[in-house]
Amino acid sequence: MFTSQLNPATRADVLARVDATSYDVLVIGGGVTGAGVALDAATRGLRVCLVEKRDWAAGTSSRSGKLIHGGLRYLEQLDFGLVREALKERRLFLKRLCPHLARPIQFIYPLRHRVWERAYMGSGLALYDTMGGAGAVPMHGHLGERKILDLAPGLEPGELVGGLTFYDVQIDDARHTCELIRTAAAKGADVLSAVAVESLVVEDVDGVATVCGAEVRDAESGARHTIRARVVVNATGVWSDSIRSMAPGAPSFRVRASKGIHLTVPLEKIDSSISIFVRAEDSVIFVRTWGDHWLIGTTDTTWSEGLDHPAATSEDIDYLLRNVNRVLRRKLTADDIDGVYSGLRPLVTQEAVTTNSKLSREHALDLAPGLITIAGGKYTTYRVMAEDVVDAVSEALGVTTTCLTTKVRMLGAQGLGSARTGIRAAAARMGLGESHVEHLLRRYGALTGELLGLIQEDATLAQPIPGAEKYLRVEARYAVTHEGALHLDDVITRRTRIAIETHHRGLESAPAIARIMADFLGWSAEQEAAEVEHYRERVRVERLAEKESTDAAAAAIREEVRDLRLA
Repeated sequence: MFTSQLNPATRADVLARVDATSYDVLVIGGGVTGAGVALDAATRGLRVCLVEKRDWAAGTSSRSGKLIHGGLRYLEQLDFGLVREALKERRLFLKRLCPHLARPIQFIYPLRHRVWERAYMGSGLALYDTMGGAGAVPMHGHLGERKILDLAPGLEPGELVGGLTFYDVQIDDARHTCELIRTAAAKGADVLSAVAVESLVVEDVDGVATVCGAEVRDAESGARHTIRARVVVNATGVWSDSIRSMAPGAPSFRVRASKGIHLTVPLEKIDSSISIFVRAEDSVIFVRTWGDHWLIGTTDTTWSEGLDHPAATSEDIDYLLRNVNRVLRRKLTADDIDGVYSGLRPLVTQEAVTTNSKLSREHALDLAPGLITIAGGKYTTYRVMAEDVVDAVSEALGVTTTCLTTKVRMLGAQGLGSARTGIRAAAARMGLGESHVEHLLRRYGALTGELLGLIQEDATLAQPIPGAEKYLRVEARYAVTHEGALHLDDVITRRTRIAIETHHRGLESAPAIARIMADFLGWSAEQEAAEVEHYRERVRVERLAEKESTDAAAAAIREEVRDLRLA
């Protein structure tokens, strides 16, 4: 098994060499697309550097619906090619790339009409079973009203006459993206979080103004660096227009932001043993299991406020509750909600696409001298998007390369089958309970051995985190020793999911996690206290924003407490 560590020491090593290194590719953006591009390029033998202005997956890639799916709505639009492509990727997630992180979940699709709706949806799901990724998950099934209500007694009987069952795949997006970054680093890529691009380096190359790198600033120290590369990739999602505007020439498309929000409620609030697909007023809502919670979403509304801190409003929350309550016997209220999160989807404005771009069904590439911008797409097809980008990079470099990422297992998937027995035996010797061992294996896979090594050095790390007892203290330590976490928010929100899985939203856990981080990161008592206070303030403004009815009002409140790397 190969591995990598991301921590202050390895970060300092990269910063010490970036100014003197000539890279083939500089990737801007540490979300899933940028991470995928870095891994693809590195495995093709290219010299790669990746920079992210905040934390890994801090934007859209930690705020998705956490489903790897073909897209039932694309079937309704008869977009079979896109569905087939996505289902092939779903199979790769499950069977090869990261089986420790991906798991099938079963849904009910309640039927309200006895004949035509069953035939219509049944034929669509039959295609879903057989296209592209056939065999990756169980096939769909037809059930009568009584059986549906046996599986989901909490459904309102008057809202269904039967139903269909089908499967999709769930993943922790932030954990997946972070492991993807570490896999790219293990393959030779230089990766840096908390490094913001301030301008692009533009030079005359054979009479053409060409992007040749970027001027960046380290948000932790304030130091500035120049990173030179033969090709720069702009993989910044909803921030794409901002980076593209630093380069000469007009862009071939623009990106607009669409907001989607999700809620978490405890499992006992909905009486069902199976996830539920709900037809909403103008879209669909997934009510899916998420550990000991239900994850409910999403919305789809235009967002015109600041991009760094999208905020949920009372209108967004009411929309989800109203539509889900239509099919539930016991109605949910705002008091039932534990967590809320908002994310922004980067949507390409199709009407602006010109011949200077390469357009897929869901994503587009803008090709400028020395700069390639990738936008659009969805989490499920990040690997396909990355392949398209690195194909374009190779063409710009004048080299012939072959994409290998269908075969590259992520770090936690390397040797997972053979590692399980040894991990379980070692954990038993340390006195870890079976539930915690299974929890670690489902989050870290074969890398669980590295966490057990930390526990062997300090037995107190085997204790649960206060206020979030399913997580162990070692996970907070591992986040800073191996996963590049630099601030308290990184651990509570992304390395773990305590922020959306507890009613206190991480407030009860923050002091203990900060103490663990401070020991390794060398925080003073004042820094440690400041991190906890900043997190408390963040939770406070998020809760206040959720009481506002408009985006503008909610955003104004949420922006009062910005990410420490953006302050």
